[in-house]
Amino acid sequence: TQAFLRSLNLVARAIGTQQALPILGNILIEAEGKRCTVSATDLELSIVTSFDAQIENEGSITVPAKAIINFAQYCSDEEVLFETSEGTQLKCTSPSAKTVIAGEVASEYPTITPIEKETAFSIDAVPFLEALQVVTFATAKTTLRPVLSGVYLRILKGDLILVATDSYRLSEVKVSTGITDSDISCIIPAKVLEELRSILTSVTSSGKDSKEEDGDRKKNGPAVDIRLGDQQIEITVGQTRFLSRLIEGKFPDYEQIIPKNEKTSFTVSTKDLVTTTKRMHYFAKEINNNLTFYAEKEHVRITTPQTQAGKDEAELPINQTGDENKIALSSAYLLDFLAHTSSPEVEVHIIDSQHPAIFRIPGSPNYLHLIMPLRIQEE
Repeated sequence: TQAFLRSLNLVARAIGTQQALPILGNILIEAEGKRCTVSATDLELSIVTSFDAQIENEGSITVPAKAIINFAQYCSDEEVLFETSEGTQLKCTSPSAKTVIAGEVASEYPTITPIEKETAFSIDAVPFLEALQVVTFATAKTTLRPVLSGVYLRILKGDLILVATDSYRLSEVKVSTGITDSDISCIIPAKVLEELRSILTSVTSSGKDSKEEDGDRKKNGPAVDIRLGDQQIEITVGQTRFLSRLIEGKFPDYEQIIPKNEKTSFTVSTKDLVTTTKRMHYFAKEINNNLTFYAEKEHVRITTPQTQAGKDEAELPINQTGDENKIALSSAYLLDFLAHTSSPEVEVHIIDSQHPAIFRIPGSPNYLHLIMPLRIQEE
């Protein structure tokens, strides 16, 4: 039952909180050959996975997700016999349980069709996961501008480029793939990549214990196969497939807002910057999360505006090149970025108080994070 429960919990991620049709709260179970396949969809995102099972008679049924997950979660027996009755009842029998779950015939469930292959490529799980972790958080959380609620994926000259922005901040990461297709691009809903991220996290962490002979494959995890259709994407990892609609529209020409020539850059301890920003955020949040940074050669001085709650000021040691400079940034956006980096240091690049600040990770030239400036609150 453990493999069954894992599969159920996995596909249940596709079930939305608001279902247009009651049957979309169900999971489709299909027994065929030597495998049991389970699927769920909200008509935008579908997740399909399978596991080995002893099958006596092939068949299928769809049952409410909450009911079957409840059974699998609280059934302690290692083996359970599942039988359908009249196509609408699922009998679950084990040494300690005789459970009957009311479902519906499988033919009532929406068909999840594989996409027509137009473009296909593969990428290793570990670098792809690392890329998702530093990009997806920057997407817009509302759908006012649908293109900003997804992640822009592009393949250009052998690099897989992922970009996300909500128009106040932006993350861009490039992963070298060796794919020779000249130019592929699409916008993938953030929800799909968030679900994929959790799957990749579990498969790459479990893979660390396996004794595979192929060193690179072990280090980089299983392959992630991606197929792009006209309006759909299909992502496969092992026995699990994600199918999703793509977001229609044109992604903004983001490259034009990335500053090309900074006047000031400095490196600062991530830990120091996190603890200081968290402390100062208490005051900054009173006035638009405003934190002003003064880069002054040996140190960066950070101040909050005078608020009803009080005010705060800090100095952190830095390694700086270039001129002295200043810029005001959102403490909330800064904390969000810092929460998604594991590097002990971050680099900050500034032109002036009117242009975005660029954050980079030392030793990772293929990643950048951009935060738009706020108006400086004069002291």
